[in-house]
Amino acid sequence: MANIKVLLADDHTIVREGVSALLEISPGIEIAGEASDGNEVLEFARKQPVDLILMDLDMPVMGGLEATRNICKEFPEIKILVLTQYDHKEHVLSILEAGAHGFLNKSAASSELLSAIRAVYRGDSYLSPSATRHLVESYQEELNGKKGGDLYEKLTDREKEVFRLLAEGRTVREIAGILVISPKTVDSHRSRLMSKLDLENRSDLIKYALRKKIIPLG
Repeated sequence: MANIKVLLADDHTIVREGVSALLEISPGIEIAGEASDGNEVLEFARKQPVDLILMDLDMPVMGGLEATRNICKEFPEIKILVLTQYDHKEHVLSILEAGAHGFLNKSAASSELLSAIRAVYRGDSYLSPSATRHLVESYQEELNGKKGGDLYEKLTDREKEVFRLLAEGRTVREIAGILVISPKTVDSHRSRLMSKLDLENRSDLIKYALRKKIIPLG
């Protein structure tokens, strides 16, 4: 079985030397090269075969996030494992959205780094415990938003009345007469409810009303 060709991308020489020393004595892994910024990563990948890039985030000229996006676009076959001191939620989500296959903190043990390299090379994803926690938290927040964030329920009672009448096809003047308010006030309610529900036009409003069963089908 061929060795995993790894490119080390980090602007700190001491970090590259330390990781390189570890990988050189690890069976099945070889150092393809080193880079100190994102531009060097791209230049190297264009000239020599690379299986996996150990990518730092905070590098000069071109950072790891931009380099990851560019590599994934130009060389989708190359695996990217981010090795960084940053593991804040925004960093984890951003780098995964950019296309990275794994995320590991520099405080990880050498055995974990080797396991991550081999897992990512096989085509699996690898996330450090802290990165996994951030991903779970983000998913839970999204779920809670969907469960508790019914936009329609955020409308006022008067806005719901205006919404229903608009969905039934009533004109602004008709709604004003039914609710005994001015057409200007109706327009104000309509603008607010359209904004709250993220609707652009009356067609969107009617479709929304049908989905919510506020007006009957047919």
